[in-house]
Formats: sequence, structure tokens, C-alpha cells
Amino acid sequence: MKRPQDIAVEESSMSTIVTLTNAFEGLASMRIAQIKNQVLQSQQFFSDLWAIYSQIRIDNLFRFGRHESDKVNDKALFIAITAEGGFSGDIDQRLIKQMMGDYNPDKHDIIIIGHHGALQLKQAGIEYKKFFKLPEKDHNINIAPLVTEVRKYKAAYVYFQTYQSLMVQDTKRIELSQAVQELGRNVEKNETINEKTYIFEPNSFAVVAHLERSMLEVTLAQVILDSKLAQYASRFRAMSVANDRSSDSLKELHTAYNRARRMQSDERLKEIINGLKKSSRQVGAAA
Repeated sequence: MKRPQDIAVEESSMSTIVTLTNAFEGLASMRIAQIKNQVLQSQQFFSDLWAIYSQIRIDNLFRFGRHESDKVNDKALFIAITAEGGFSGDIDQRLIKQMMGDYNPDKHDIIIIGHHGALQLKQAGIEYKKFFKLPEKDHNINIAPLVTEVRKYKAAYVYFQTYQSLMVQDTKRIELSQAVQELGRNVEKNETINEKTYIFEPNSFAVVAHLERSMLEVTLAQVILDSKLAQYASRFRAMSVANDRSSDSLKELHTAYNRARRMQSDERLKEIINGLKKSSRQVGAAA
């Protein structure tokens, strides 16, 4: 049986865990609200760009803002967006597993975002082309280096986490050019913009290429934000479970502490009673 002093130390440590998990749970909830607001702003900006782009492009092909002279890699690019740390549950493992099911080193190159995913790929012996840290901030994310890499490939697929609710997150795979155009289908058409009513410098083709690059950046930023949203939700869920378990353990330790103190008091009381009986017998024998 553990001594009350030992149980008290364990109870104090468990109380600290309860406090920390509760704090992390609150922080994750706050970041979820912030990112949701940022996603809405990003969607509005994309809508403004698409409204212009859809009216001046000459066909329905999305060219990633490439020029005719740009060389394109015949391989397809896989982009996996994971967390920086390992406190987001098992969602990164599920994501990497999904991507590995599609991966063929002869046909695909990998760009990994987030240290946690890069670590998993290294442990699996899978090489990746480039690594980017998951952006710490949730606004004005610099996507330009990633867009530069995407434009080198004939096709790009993004694997990321999606937010369903605080308790449900999933993984998703999208083809990037289709994702951009899918976002554009929901944009209402405005006034007609063409070369008769507007002047394009240096020309309309250059403007279209610039808009495609800009929309690509916005789309990738939205995907990263969506992934971060799912990561924070997964972290919230993990911390919620950890908080519940640690709270239960704290209650059990407190009960065990009280029981140990009672047993200790009972033992002392028995010792006192036995001592009194012994003293009484000794007095009686002396008389």
C-alpha cells in the first residue's frame, strides 16, 4: 500500500497535467475560430480574382500561370501538408498512408510541408524533393516558393486534412488545377471585362498568367489553412481525451489518498489502543 505522502506527489503531478491539457484545449479552440475567419476572407479574395479571370481567358484550360517557353516535368507532383509537431492525433499518419498508396517513385515527386510528415517519410525510407515548414501565421502566407515548384510539373495533387467538426477530421486528395476551377464555379459573374472596355498591360495573356498564379497561391493558402484547421481540431480532440483521462486519474488518486490516510490513522489508533492495553496489563501484573 502506498503511503499518503507518495500518493499526494502523484496527485499534484496529475493536477498539473489536467491544467495543461485544459489550457491546450482552450488554445486550440481559439485558433480554430481565428482560422475560420481567415478562410472566409481568403474565399472572398479568390472570388474577386476569378470574376476577372473568367472573363478574359481565351479557353477553359488552367495553365498554372506558365509561359509557353517554360519546361514542364513529365512527373506529377504530390504535396502533403502535415503538422510541425506530433500533438495532432493520428491524422498525419493517415494522410501519409493515403499518399503512399498512390505513390510511384518513377511517376511522382513529393513536396512535404510540416516536420511531422517529413519525419514519417524518412522513417519509411521515402525520399522527397523539397521540404517547407508549415507557416506559423494564418494570414499573408508566402506561397510563392511552393507555386514556383508546382509550375514545373504537368499536374499537382495535394494531400491535406479537412475539418468536419471539432470531433471529426478527415484526409483528402485534390488535383490542384481542378480545385482552382471548382472554386471558380461558385463565383457569380459580374460585368463584362474585355480588351474593348479595359487596357491590359503588357497584354491580356500576361494578365491571365498573373491571375492564374495569384489564384493558385490563394487556393494553396486555403488548403493550408484548412489543413491547419483540421490539425487544431485534432489537437483539441486529443487534448480533450487526455484531459478527461487525467481528470479521472486525479479523482482516483484523490480517493486513494483519502483511503491511505484513513488506513494510516486506523493503524496509529490500533497502535495506541494496543499500547494502552499493554500498559494496563503491566500495571495489573505489578499490583
